[in-house]
This record gives sequence, structure tokens and C-alpha cells, in this order.
Amino acid sequence: MDELILKDQAAGQTAVSRRDFLQGTGLLLGFALSGASTGAVFAAPASQVVENEIRGTFAPNGFIRINPTGAVTLVIPMIEMGQGVYTSLSMLLAEELEVKLDQIQVQHAPPNHALYVNSIIGIQNTGGSASVRAFWTPLRQAGAVGRSLLVAAAAKRWNVDPATCHAKDGIVFDASGSKHLSYGELAEVAAKLPMPNGVKVKLKDPKDFILIGTRAKRVDSAIKVDGRALYGIDTRLPGIKVATVAISPVLGGKLKSVDEKAALAVKGVRQVVNIDEAVAVVADHMGAAKKGLEAAAIAWDDGPNGKVSNADIVKQLEEESKNPGAVARNVGDVGKALAEAAQRIDAIYQVPFLAHAAMEPMNCTVHLQKDRCQIWVGTQAPTITQSQVAELTGLPNDAIKIHNHLIGGGFGRRLEADGTILAVKIAKHVDGPVKVIWSREEDIQHDMYRPYYLDRLSAGLDAAGKPIAWTHRIAGSSVMARYYPPYFKDGLDPDAIEAGAEPPYALPNIHVDYVRVEPPGVRTSWWRGVGPTHNVFVVESFIDELAHAAKQDPVAYRKGMLGHNPRALAVLSLAAEKAGWGLPLAAGHGRGISVQFAYGSYASQVAEVEVAPDGFVKVKRIVCAVDCGMYVNPDTIEAQVQGGTLFGLTATLHGSITFRDGRVEQSNFDNYLPMRIDEVPVVETYLIKNAEAPGGIGEAPTAIVSAAVTNAIFAATGKRVRSLPIDTESLKSSS
Repeated sequence: MDELILKDQAAGQTAVSRRDFLQGTGLLLGFALSGASTGAVFAAPASQVVENEIRGTFAPNGFIRINPTGAVTLVIPMIEMGQGVYTSLSMLLAEELEVKLDQIQVQHAPPNHALYVNSIIGIQNTGGSASVRAFWTPLRQAGAVGRSLLVAAAAKRWNVDPATCHAKDGIVFDASGSKHLSYGELAEVAAKLPMPNGVKVKLKDPKDFILIGTRAKRVDSAIKVDGRALYGIDTRLPGIKVATVAISPVLGGKLKSVDEKAALAVKGVRQVVNIDEAVAVVADHMGAAKKGLEAAAIAWDDGPNGKVSNADIVKQLEEESKNPGAVARNVGDVGKALAEAAQRIDAIYQVPFLAHAAMEPMNCTVHLQKDRCQIWVGTQAPTITQSQVAELTGLPNDAIKIHNHLIGGGFGRRLEADGTILAVKIAKHVDGPVKVIWSREEDIQHDMYRPYYLDRLSAGLDAAGKPIAWTHRIAGSSVMARYYPPYFKDGLDPDAIEAGAEPPYALPNIHVDYVRVEPPGVRTSWWRGVGPTHNVFVVESFIDELAHAAKQDPVAYRKGMLGHNPRALAVLSLAAEKAGWGLPLAAGHGRGISVQFAYGSYASQVAEVEVAPDGFVKVKRIVCAVDCGMYVNPDTIEAQVQGGTLFGLTATLHGSITFRDGRVEQSNFDNYLPMRIDEVPVVETYLIKNAEAPGGIGEAPTAIVSAAVTNAIFAATGKRVRSLPIDTESLKSSS
């Protein structure tokens, strides 16, 4: 059995027959593990063979399975990569299905665009801070439909009106409460009832929520703490081989030579696979594969991109950004307003390429056979991965089976299928399953990077310092044009301009355009947010510049432009209040603020920093106010704010991928620095509760933190930061 499910159960092992095993687990492959405790189930998709052997399972829609033992399974449409969707999406289902959170078992959804489409993005995909936004209604509806059918099944058994019955904690009660039937007892009858036809099942009024909005404990914490959680890299199969790879250090390069004989002389090495743009050494274990790769003495032909440098890329951006781009927004007469302004401010901002550097390095296990291909991987985009593998192998989509796993850090990197495609290319040459693992160096130096952007801004202020003209030209690569071509229309990338084309402020004359500039020799892709991670930095830094030019307090200046936008004004005011805005600080200390609307949520952050005479920046405290509409689990939101803030802060302080001679100069955590524990500030989160539709939260704090920090640096030093990461040399005291 190649699918392992971890279940928190009482300590001890239980021997079960195959028949009892199947009858007891419905559509889940589950069993007791030694040392486990009671709780939720985490699974890979159940095989079709097992599904066909199960009888009496209640499956009213693509999300719910309830078997005769009463086990409730959520076929979860989004992948868990640390953001908490196992918990939040289970809460949505549990609320309407009327079961407790710990009664739900989780099973990863197989690739199925029709059933599990992310409506915000348009495909089956985990990204864009869209999990709760996309499934807020569908999962609640799924639960409500399931509950109504189970109640109807009980009413039929008792020969009473379903309206007189009610469900609670997985049990249906009659009007008197004296009769009750569990969901397991009702599953077989409910499975035979007709689906509600043309009748929209009523959802709970938010005032009646029992679970949604409460601080529920993460359902996946226990197995992650004690090591039972399975990630793609943990895949173990009979006869499996392990491979590691060396990929051309220059994009487009080809293999020149490889010493296969030396590699094969290493004990445990079984074969060397040459797939032109990469070499893989296949061995009995990772140690042998690594030694074999070192012995292979690989030489490369760099190809046409062998001379590309960062200077070339920046020069290209500088030149092409001088030309008008596709118009993203045009209101009023910017040219006239600029000409009549009492004061004009111009600025150029830049942000670098950024890698993902997820803790779980790229890996994928493949067993390619004549008529099928099985893949064990953690992917944010299962349908895209399936389709690309089908195209590569010539097999039909339904012959490509993806066993999706927990992901040890996604951040957009695993929206791409390149790691899986490389593994399948290698598997074509290997008899039996092969697990391909990238080294940390290969991971960082062959990532698909957050684009480098160069932005040109101009603003005109009236005599009172109020902005009457605003222009913003965004220049950079378009991820959307490559990844979602239908969404790239009329030269506009909707992601690249997000939070730039629609800043939250009242600007009577505004012109925003976008120039697509594709860098040579560099692949760009989704990061933990793309457009907003640079646009919020640019817009909020420039707003701060205008406040300084107008000789006004940055918070008061922003408030003067947010009267039309009460939700943005509310988060700004709350963040400033909680941070003690205006209270005195010691010399060398400063506070900075930023505001954003992105991913359907409003947020504001205040950063407090200390800048030492040698230019070293210590971020002391981050205060974040969030309005993400109606929220599901405030505990998870706070964790996301903390994690997202530190992810963005890492990039602000350290993050930069640079190129020389076509090669990425960074290779590991010694020169692509993560934040150290002594750098981590206090992060405080304050939520605004309202009845608005849910917004996204995973990427929001990543986008907003950089401007808050750099504005605080200006407050402390009088020196403006217009490019990232922060250059501490430029902040050194002249005294």
C-alpha cells in the first residue's frame, strides 16, 4: 500500500483485517499508528480500487465523504503548506455540516478542475491568498447540503417532517430529543436520497456561528511536532532509487561533458542520466548520489546567456521604462495638473529578483510505466502539473496520478511544475520509482524568481501640499503572460499592477501604466505575492515622500486622503493608535507606517526601527492592523501575519538574487540570508471584525512591511530608501 495516512489515535497498535480496514475507513486509507493520539486524519488521495470496494458511503458532493462508521472526510481542495487551510477549510465544512472539528478527517483532492477549481484564480490552485475567499461559500454549501440530506434520512426513518429534526455534533435528533441517529447510521440511507433540486440550501446566519470566528487549534500541529507528518520528500516505495541533479548554471546552457565512469565508480551509484540541460546521478541513497555527482566532473556550454549580468538587466529596465506602457488607469488630466502644481516630486524605485528558498527543497518521486505515471510530490497546482506531464509523456491525463502531499514551504515556488517535469524526464531512463531531490544550491540557483521591477513616479502638490497629480510607471517581467496567458490582455498584467493601479487614496488626477520587460536568461514566477510586494513598497514610500515635502505628519497626511475609504482609514488609525504614533523616541529610532488594499483585505503596519551609527538596522517592533472581512480563525490569521511579516522583512533586509556571467551568485543561506532569530522583532496583530466578505491574508503582511520599515528609517535618519534590500552602507552616520 503506497498511501500512508497519519491518524491521531490512542497509543498502541491494532491488527485489522483488510475487510475491516476498508469497512472502517470509507474513502480514507487510515490505520492506527503506534504512539499516536486521538484527532484528525491526514491522507493522500484514496485509490480507485479501494473506493470501488467501499459500500454505503455518503458522498453528496465532491467535498464530503461519510462512511458507515461515521468518519467524516473533507476532500480538501487546497494544499496545506503551513498557512493553515487544513484547519480553516475544515471549520467552514464543520460549521454547516454540524460536526465538531475533531470529527473531520482530511484527504487531499486529486487533480480535478471541475470539482476543485479555485474560483478566484480560475483553476485548481493554491495561491493568491485565495483559499478561504474561494471556498467560503462552496464548502459551507457542501456542508449544508450534507446536513440536510442526513436530517432527511433520519426523518424518513422516523416518518416525521425533516423540519422537526435537527443535527448536532454528527448526530440527528428528533423534536423531543429522545430519538437520535448518528451520521454513520444514516450514511447509507442518505446516499440514496435525491439531491435537493433547484432549492438553495439555507446557510447559517453569521450570528449563529459556533465554530467560525473562534480560536481553533491547528489540526495538523501534533503530527508536525512529533514528526509523523508526510511531505513529498518523505516518500518511500519498494525498490525506490534516489537521484540528485546538476542543472546548467546558465539558463539555456547545455551539457558539454560528464565523466560517467567516475560517477559509476562510487559505491551505490546505479546510473548517470543525461537529459541535455541537466545531469542526474541515480543511486541507492542520497549520499551516494551526491558523491557520484561530485565525481562526474560536469562541464557546461553556457549558450547565449553566458554573459548576462545584473547591470545588463537594470540597464534594459531603465531604458524601456522611459517609454509609455499599457494604460492601467487614467483619471483626470495628469499633464495639466502637473504643470499647474506648486511643487513636483519625482522618484525611481527598484526591487530585486527574489528566490523562495523554502525549507523543503525541490523534490519529486516518479514511477513511469508504459501505460501510467505515478507522481508523489507537494504541488500547489495539481491540474497544471498533470497536464504538463501528460504532454511530456504522451499519456492521457487520467493515466497521470498525482499523490499530493503536505508542502514544507510553498510561497509560490510549487505553483510551477518544472521540478516535476525534470523528475519525469529522469524517470524515463530509470526502471522503477525514482526520487529526485535538488540540493539547496540547485534550488536557489535554479529557482523561478520574483521579478525585478523598476518604477518611475511623479507627483504634483498644490500650495497646501495635497497631491493633485500622480503618475506611476511599472516596468518588469510579466508572470501572468506566461502562466495564465488569457489573463494578460492589451499589454496589461493584472498582477503586476495590483496595489499600484488602485492605491487607496483620493487622487483626482492619476495615470498608471505598465511596461513589460522580460530579462534575458532569467525565469520569473510567483512569489509570496508578486505585484503588491513591490507596488505597496513603492506607493507607500512615495506617499511618505509627499508627506515630507508637504511638511506634514505621515499618518495625518494619509488620513486626509482616506475620507472616502473608511476601511483603509480604520486600519491606519488602529495601527497608529496601538503603536503609540507620535510618542517620543530616542535618537536614532524612528516609526514608519504603510497602508494597503490587496488580496481582498485592508492592512496597515507601523514599524519601529533603530539605526546604528554603522548603518545597521534593527527592527524593534511591528504593529499590524488587519481588516480581512469576516474571518474564520483569528489564531491562524495572527500566525500568518507573523510569518508573512518576517518573510517580507527578510527580503527587505537581505533578499537579492543577482547575476554575473549568466549565473546566480547566491547559492545557500550563507549568501542568500534568512533572518536570524536575534533580528526578529515583536509582531503585534489587531483584527477588525465586520460582516464583509472574507479577504486573503497569507501574502498581505509580506507586501506591506517593507514600506513601513523604510519609512521608519527615514524618520530615524532623514535618508530615503528607494531600492531594496536596504543598503546599510548608505545609512552610516557621517559623524
